[in-house]
Amino acid sequence: MKKLLVLTMLALLVFSVQGEAFAADVALTSVGQSPDAMMVRVVLRNMGIDHDYDSLMKPEDLSDQKVLVAVVGGSSKGLGAAGIDKEQEKDRAMELIETARQKGMKILVMHVGGAGRRGQLSDLFIEAVAPLSDALIVVEGGNEDGLFDRLIDGKDIPMHSADSVKGTNVPLETVLSGWGVTAG
Repeated sequence: MKKLLVLTMLALLVFSVQGEAFAADVALTSVGQSPDAMMVRVVLRNMGIDHDYDSLMKPEDLSDQKVLVAVVGGSSKGLGAAGIDKEQEKDRAMELIETARQKGMKILVMHVGGAGRRGQLSDLFIEAVAPLSDALIVVEGGNEDGLFDRLIDGKDIPMHSADSVKGTNVPLETVLSGWGVTAG
């Protein structure tokens, strides 16, 4: 009987450990619901960086990740498909960043849509989250008007540029490795 109890306890322990979810080092989300975060997801995957992705990530989805990557680009179609408006999306992003900050996570804001993904809707999200970042990666053309420069003026926020979405792998590797995240 004692042997059966020990075996049962051991089996329960094995099943409980197998069911545990271990957070990746990187949490990835969209801010503005454009498809840009999906493109960054592909870059991270190609780099071998394990990440947790959810375009509508909520604060309670954050656990033990080291970095929150917020990819900014507004899409009215994406917002509509998600069933939210721009104010709800902005509030979600702000709450997510605040929670990440409380957890001691680094915040990386990326704008990979270039000039084509700028405009009133995207700028609303960029103005909200860029000044809260620990680092920025902006694809060339996305900062032609100097908006990102103005938002981080006087702040100790490094900004990296890339010539394309695919080219973000170099600054991503630099930033993430500096924060203790490497390919798995």
